Order: sequence, then C-alpha cells, then structure tokens
Amino acid sequence: MDVRDAVESDVETLGAIADLPADALRNVVHDRTVRVAERQRDDAESEMSSGSDTNESETTDNQDRTIEAGSKNGDERIANEGDTIDDDEFTGEKSDVIGFVAFDVRDGTVHVTQLAGEATIAETLLAEPIRFAATEGFDVEFVVPVSEESATTAAEDAGFEAIGRGPRFGDETTTRYRFNAG
Repeated sequence: MDVRDAVESDVETLGAIADLPADALRNVVHDRTVRVAERQRDDAESEMSSGSDTNESETTDNQDRTIEAGSKNGDERIANEGDTIDDDEFTGEKSDVIGFVAFDVRDGTVHVTQLAGEATIAETLLAEPIRFAATEGFDVEFVVPVSEESATTAAEDAGFEAIGRGPRFGDETTTRYRFNAG
C-alpha cells in the first residue's frame, strides 16, 4: 500500500468510497490536505494468487474490501498536447484507491475532517495528520460519528483518546478524539 497526495482526478473515486458527491470532495481536495491510500494492482493480484498459504475466508474478505478505480477517475494522464498515456502503458500497473484522510489546521490544532477506508487502512492514514502535527508542535482532533465503527477503531488503534462528546451531525451523536502529538 502506498499513501500519496490526492489530486482532482481522484474525486469520483473518493466520492464512491465516502458515499458523498464528487463536487463536495472536489472542494475538499482543493481546500484541505487530502492523502489517499492505494494498493497497486500487482500487489493485490499477487496477494490473490499466493492464496495457497492464506486462509481462504481471509482472502475473500480482503477482495471484498478492495474498491476499484474506474476510467472516469483519471486513469489516463495527459502527456503532451493531444497525446494520452494510459497508466498500464506507462508503468505496467494500475492502483486501487482504498481509503483517504482529509485534514486542516485551525487555531493551532490539526483537525481530521474526513476518514474513509477499512479500519487498518484508516489507521495507517491517520499517521499522516499525526506526523504533520508532531512536526509543527500541534495536537490532532477528530470527531467521529458513533455509527462509524471503522473510524472509531482506527482512531483508538492509532493512539487517539476519547475526550468527550462531539457536536451532533444531524441526528447522530459523535465522540471527540484527541491525539497529543505536540
């Protein structure tokens, strides 16, 4: 798995992962720091083909969690005026975006504004705002809706501490988490 900066061509995929409109995520990509986790297809394929030593149900679970990025999501890159290079032709592999984290800084605190992906992937992604906060001497806050179990698990496994109730999102209660990085 690799983690990289999100680009505008990722917004359709991010919208599908987070079940949000692509236009809303386009603004997030422009206004905040957004990092995406991606699995190289060669990695995913070798994981599937080396299943002889892997528990079959575990392999199925991993395959079910993989979210495919389609051609609408920027699989082609502009090389020169009028020329396009497909990722397969250029690198021999494509990537699958499997999660993302968005964060910004307000009042000396890094705020995680969105997190999407399976719990272990989300935990890996939370290292991004933590690393930034540690470098700048800030703490990190993250408000998690109670219904988002993978985000709750990721926050707790990454070392965040529940510090109380957060604001309500519609009818949903939230928990405010804090990571003291500074």
